[in-house]
Amino acid sequence: MTYKDILDSLPYSEPFLFVDEILSVSEEAIKGTYTFQPDAFFYRGHFKGNPVTPGVILTECMAQIGLVCFGIYLLREETISKKTTFALSSNEMEFYIPVYPGEKITVVSEKIYFRFQKLKCKVRLMNEKKELIALGTLSGMILNANNLK
Repeated sequence: MTYKDILDSLPYSEPFLFVDEILSVSEEAIKGTYTFQPDAFFYRGHFKGNPVTPGVILTECMAQIGLVCFGIYLLREETISKKTTFALSSNEMEFYIPVYPGEKITVVSEKIYFRFQKLKCKVRLMNEKKELIALGTLSGMILNANNLK
């Protein structure tokens, strides 16, 4: 499975796609990047005159790269279809410094476990200066939508 295959399998599109590229992926970890565009919708009101990327958007970016892209790779032997659903089941994040419009970030996610369609990872978010922005754990489930009824 190529990096492009992973990106093409994502269930997101603009304006809610927070993955630009996958730099590396293995059975144990994934690394990817995203650049927050200065005209993104969430900057208009967060905060007036001093836009900062909301923590929930940073968490979503970390989940898209660190759980969903990683999960797609780990499930590469199985078929990912339009009926496949990715659900964040828990997160615990600590934020250290802000992310401003135009910044490029890197997400590194390391597998804690992957079993019974549940993936749990330790994730780090860093800026281009290699400063730690956020650190925590994310868990998510990969479900077939037919089983959700």
